[in-house]
Amino acid sequence: MPYVLLALAIVSEVCATSCLKLTDGFSRLWPSIGVGAGYLLSFLLLGQALKQIPVSVAYAVWSGAGTAAVAAIGVVAFGEQLGRAQWLGIALVIVGVVVLNLRGSH
Repeated sequence: MPYVLLALAIVSEVCATSCLKLTDGFSRLWPSIGVGAGYLLSFLLLGQALKQIPVSVAYAVWSGAGTAAVAAIGVVAFGEQLGRAQWLGIALVIVGVVVLNLRGSH
């Protein structure tokens, strides 16, 4: 169950971060509300997941998966371009999360 909460926290954070692009500098009401609600829900879910998952693992998974997902959304939904260096950076983040999880402390 804690990993389900962590996954939901990631989804909520990715939605909130994606909505940031739509706020137009927080000048549009509904996307701005979506950002606030998404981050609030994400932190609530992450806090619950941390009751059973080590913070080092949970935060690495939360931030790494969120970073990769938001980069993909930027490319697909917003037509952003990523160069080789950006793709390499995303791959290194994912490798780092995997290495942290290989420790086996959870």
